[in-house]
Amino acid sequence: MWFEILPRVAVMGACLLIPGVATARIHRFTNGGKEKRVVYYSYQWTLKERDRQVSGVNRYCVTKGLENID
Repeated sequence: MWFEILPRVAVMGACLLIPGVATARIHRFTNGGKEKRVVYYSYQWTLKERDRQVSGVNRYCVTKGLENID
């Protein structure tokens, strides 16, 4: 019957879902709890570079608040 395919579809869906979720979790873990930043436009790139320079450790994912910027 048609419902015999449901377990196979569930396994296939899980196999497609796990790598995407795992990649997001790995990026969040390695960047100190922040999502990976994706740059589509040049303005976003300049903001990312500004954050990298302001952080003081040459990483965009380590940020300072405005009160800590000299």
